[in-house]
Amino acid sequence: MEIIWKHKKVFLKNIMDNYPEPKPATTTIATLLKRMQDKGAVSYSLFGNSRQYYPLVQKEDYFTKQVNEIVKDFFGNSALQFASFFTTADNLSVEELEDLKKIVEQEIKRKK
Repeated sequence: MEIIWKHKKVFLKNIMDNYPEPKPATTTIATLLKRMQDKGAVSYSLFGNSRQYYPLVQKEDYFTKQVNEIVKDFFGNSALQFASFFTTADNLSVEELEDLKKIVEQEIKRKK
């Protein structure tokens, strides 16, 4: 999806050319494109025998849905539990925690 979002419209060859090493088999990418199409994430236009793929969902909408599913499936649908887990992770620096604190404070002010 990252490649499709970046280029807006791509052929399978473009995806393969932009895919980082180690590149999967072309058939693997074709299968993933079919699955994404079945899920309503991408569609295509035909140009002869070639398909030009384009996104049907915006990156932010897709990301929001994925995060919401993680919160639902792993944190009992509790954003508070998710945030607690995320902020107690050992890999966050004090600076990153301070930045998160500012984001939360700004959101509180915005919602008041």
